[in-house]
Amino acid sequence: MLRVAILDDYQGAALALADWRSLHPQATIEAFADHLDDLDAVARRLHAFECVVAMRERTPFPRALFAKLPNLRLLVTAGMRNAAIDLTAATERKVQVSGTDMLPYPTAELTWGLILALFRHIPQEDRATRAGHWQTTLGIGLKGKTLGLLGLGRLGSQVARVGQAFGMEVIAWSQNLTAERAAEAGAALVAKEELFARADVVSIHLVLSPRSRGLVGAAELGRMKRTAFLVNTSRGPIVDEAALLASLEERRIAGAGLDVFEPEPLPREHPLLRLDNVVITPHLGYVTEEGYRLAYGHAVENIRAFLEGKVLRALNQV
Repeated sequence: MLRVAILDDYQGAALALADWRSLHPQATIEAFADHLDDLDAVARRLHAFECVVAMRERTPFPRALFAKLPNLRLLVTAGMRNAAIDLTAATERKVQVSGTDMLPYPTAELTWGLILALFRHIPQEDRATRAGHWQTTLGIGLKGKTLGLLGLGRLGSQVARVGQAFGMEVIAWSQNLTAERAAEAGAALVAKEELFARADVVSIHLVLSPRSRGLVGAAELGRMKRTAFLVNTSRGPIVDEAALLASLEERRIAGAGLDVFEPEPLPREHPLLRLDNVVITPHLGYVTEEGYRLAYGHAVENIRAFLEGKVLRALNQV
């Protein structure tokens, strides 16, 4: 009997969104809705499980955790890339790691939700209307404004197309972006310094790596207009949090829309939660019913294959 743990099922939705029963009687499934930060607590919870299903990077799997999980044989992660899993350690411990497909568009959709919330003060007006007030702010239109994209890959290109539909000027920068590739996406390639200085909203669409960690710091934020917004639906550590807090507290930029943080979940006492010029969502970029159905459905397929002595969507070689 293969014991399977589903981690960080925040919405309590995992068991309803895939055919886990098809794994019976060869496997038993247990889903955990709460998140554990402490490595020893995670190890105690998972000690008896042979298989773990992880939703993205919510729970890290470093070398020290693999050492405390002698029974683990299969680790399935949502997505085909997970920077929070030490694949080398997994391979050394003979733990098979496999991934799933993820939908390519939900994060781009959320990006525009944050941009519109910032420009039109949607959260503030919702709260004010419920409190008995009527029209307390002046919104800002998108047409004719400049959208600056840090990264113009799959997600950045989707965001660019929507910006064009709104009648925005789209400019972009990344370390390997060419003028030709930018033009194909309907954007103009500019220097990073120019992007921050010109954009009315800067939206981040880069993969977290040693090269991108801390890429947006005090110097970059200092070049932004006081009327400009920063949106991050990529990864928290790409932005220097202390520099961003200072810019927001001192109103050196108009505000920020943030879906990603370091650490996650965001601590209740975090200073970002006290600011009225920030729209915050709890890493919802990929969180849709359709996306969960795809990821958990593939997780079931991966586990079934494992029970049959096969490997689907391998991320390492054991």
